[in-house]
Amino acid sequence: MFWRMQRFTSRHLAVASAIAAVLVAAAVAGAQSGRSTGATAGSAPQQVHANLSQLMRGLLFPNSNVIFFAQSDDPTKVKSDRSPSSATDPLAGIYGGWTAVEHSGLVIAEAANLLMIPGRRCANGKPVPYGPDWTRFSQGLRDAGMASYKAAQSKNADAMLEAANAMVTACANCHEKYRDNAQDAAGRCTP
Repeated sequence: MFWRMQRFTSRHLAVASAIAAVLVAAAVAGAQSGRSTGATAGSAPQQVHANLSQLMRGLLFPNSNVIFFAQSDDPTKVKSDRSPSSATDPLAGIYGGWTAVEHSGLVIAEAANLLMIPGRRCANGKPVPYGPDWTRFSQGLRDAGMASYKAAQSKNADAMLEAANAMVTACANCHEKYRDNAQDAAGRCTP
């Protein structure tokens, strides 16, 4: 299956890049300190700040676009921004090319964790439908993110195409159950 989503504007990519940088920095800091970034004795509990739509549009959608780009185009051929350290396009930034694709795969995998934080709501105000299917779909997204990360490390076009297909499947599984079956926005997040 070959699928490509529309690209976001530079402003959207800048926001997504900033969110991704914070997530990766938090994960790295937690890994380096040898402890989890989740709630533990003496740490702040996890908090939900974005509804599901905001999380999708600000984090998952732009990072999946980076992965979808790499399924058919060589990320190393993206021209670097005039000022790469302040680029709004991750592919043209200081950590561009295949590194940007690797980071997007990791961000997608980490975003699966965000989907599981209790208390998140859908844009229509309904609670996110946590349950066995939601957990399975979130795991599928995590797996697709890690497959994208590994494919980007290999810099192999065929592996990238497979990883992008896994991403499409992971997204479609959830969308078909909770989004596409709704008659209108009020019906979303209802199995």
